[in-house]
Amino acid sequence: MSIIDYDKWQEIVIVLKKNKLRTFFTAFGVFWGVFLLVVMMGSGNGLRNSALEGFGNMATNSFFMWTQRTTMPYKGFQRGRFYNFRNTDTEAIRQNIPEVDKVAPRLQAGGYRGSSNNIIRGERTGTFSVVGDTPDVFDIMPMNIAQGRLINKMDLDEQRKVVVIGDRVYQEMFKKDENPIGEYLQIQGVYFKVVGVVKSKQRGFQAEEDEKTIHMPLNTLQQTFNYGDIVGWYSITAKKGIPASEVEQKTKDFLKTRHHIHPEDDRAIGSWNMENEYNKFNSLFSGITILVWIVGSGTLFAGVVGVSNIMLIVVKERTKEIGIQRAIGAPPSAIMSQIIIESVFLTTLAGYVGLVLGVGLIELVDYLITTSGAESEMFRNPEVNFDMAMLSLGILVISGIFAGLIPARRAISIKPIDALRDE
Repeated sequence: MSIIDYDKWQEIVIVLKKNKLRTFFTAFGVFWGVFLLVVMMGSGNGLRNSALEGFGNMATNSFFMWTQRTTMPYKGFQRGRFYNFRNTDTEAIRQNIPEVDKVAPRLQAGGYRGSSNNIIRGERTGTFSVVGDTPDVFDIMPMNIAQGRLINKMDLDEQRKVVVIGDRVYQEMFKKDENPIGEYLQIQGVYFKVVGVVKSKQRGFQAEEDEKTIHMPLNTLQQTFNYGDIVGWYSITAKKGIPASEVEQKTKDFLKTRHHIHPEDDRAIGSWNMENEYNKFNSLFSGITILVWIVGSGTLFAGVVGVSNIMLIVVKERTKEIGIQRAIGAPPSAIMSQIIIESVFLTTLAGYVGLVLGVGLIELVDYLITTSGAESEMFRNPEVNFDMAMLSLGILVISGIFAGLIPARRAISIKPIDALRDE
């Protein structure tokens, strides 16, 4: 039987139209399975995109370290001792731990939990966080440059009194549409030139904190406000292919040695590992994806079983017709291919409609979210991957073949003489 045989296709359409209600409910099972699978995949991607945006393009192979009080005595030092990281630690990390890619020391004026600093410009005043940074920090925690530039190496080399301000700082200290580049802010009585404005790539509380921050060169902050060579904490990334957790532990051990801390005092250095959090996130959504496929495939399988059962009924109804075809010389392969093509046609048509409507619904939701301007914290840019859509269609075709295989084998198992006697 040729797949482009017009008479056979006409016969398939006539058979399906003969009992429209039965055909509809049979096709609906396949349609609903595909529709549900597509909608759940799109929704899962919407949740995933929202969570990814929450990371704000931060380096996922990064970790952060800061000093805490010691909890164990060591080498004559009592427990409860507080210490600081120093500029010399920065260079020592770079030279002694080859697995480290970038090291970004940071110091916050007033300390990590210190009060915000008074900022003055003309008649305007504000309280914002002031931090000393190096250029590497913007590779680990990227920002969108709204105006001007970021801190660069020349700013550090020359200890320039320049600052990059967050967007919230700009809004409160400058008039609307006023160009801040080249203007000055007074920070604790010292004037600093504004060279850039940045916006956070993150969302929620962290974005607010980022945009209420003023960045200046690390050594400028240290020297201007008498912090000496103190470093508040480190942002560090591991080289490609090396787990950040391994580099984190190696860096901790190295710093413990430098600062005479007991090797087993795990509370003396605080840390937070971005890679661990990112891996947890990936594991969560991998589980969600598997669950989506289990539920969607289960629903689709139920629809395919329905198609198979209906095709068995169709074969029984056409027993005499099949007997006549066998009697006049139709080979078994022709009978089987006819039944299988009918099954594939029904499942593919129903599944395609489900796929189109599912994608359409996802696109409609995305359009409504975008045009309404509503920022959703939990759902963003729902989408259906093209490869997954094609995979779904492939599963449909294969399912249609299997759905028609049992009825087709049943059809050719009937002896022609028995088929002709069937009433």
